[in-house]
Amino acid sequence: MRITFGLGAAALVLVLGAAGADGPGETPREIPPGPLGDVIRLGETLVQETATHPMTKPYVGNALNCTSCHLANGTDPEAGTFLGTATAYPAYSPREGRVLTLEDRILNCFMRSCHGVRPPLGSEPSVAIAAYITWLSAGQPLRMNPKRPAGPGAIRPLGLAAESADAERGKALYAENCADCHADDGRGRKENPPVWGDRSYNQGAGLANTPQLAAWLKVAMPLDDPHLTEQEALDVAAYVNSHDRPAFRLEDHLPPDDKLGEYNAAADAPGR
Repeated sequence: MRITFGLGAAALVLVLGAAGADGPGETPREIPPGPLGDVIRLGETLVQETATHPMTKPYVGNALNCTSCHLANGTDPEAGTFLGTATAYPAYSPREGRVLTLEDRILNCFMRSCHGVRPPLGSEPSVAIAAYITWLSAGQPLRMNPKRPAGPGAIRPLGLAAESADAERGKALYAENCADCHADDGRGRKENPPVWGDRSYNQGAGLANTPQLAAWLKVAMPLDDPHLTEQEALDVAAYVNSHDRPAFRLEDHLPPDDKLGEYNAAADAPGR
């Protein structure tokens, strides 16, 4: 099993010219022409190459890309899908205690899952990724979420109590199903990213919550053939999250005050 947190372009399939998307599992219309289409395509690239692309690499502190958790660049209908996600925003976030925009939510992932620094609000990578995710919601009705920042295709929690997790059972399952791709020490191999250690997600990431990781594993792993039972997924998640990973201190992941946001109009824009 690959706890893959993404494979990049090989997993990405976007159907262009499809009918309007009416549900979280459907693909959107064709990418629009002109500069908007260019920005959407840039966002798609940044989602796939977050840790290595020169536009986002300075803001990433580990080896993960957006598509590491949002499989197939967010087009997988089950595993962290982006399909329909933009319809949920603005949404209330209990963690931040405020209403977030989609762009806010994206930038917070840089701090937590990518263990990096929050890019400036309104910056080119921030807008591009938001444009791509919004395009994947084209044609769907708004469903602003008053409870949490999650779209209609959000992963459902498992029906098991967290207390039933057994890391020792998870250790055996990991050795049998996961170590070939992610290594015995969890550091990853080749295109398969690390699942613990200083190059994986930090303690502030959603997946550092064992039930949340378990729910993701249930629908995502093994890649292309997710067959773990709920108990197996919970046990593997408990084992993975029993290992060290970077601590999360908010102040370490915020840029200077003058880089929190930026005015992003073009230098030659008519109203500049």
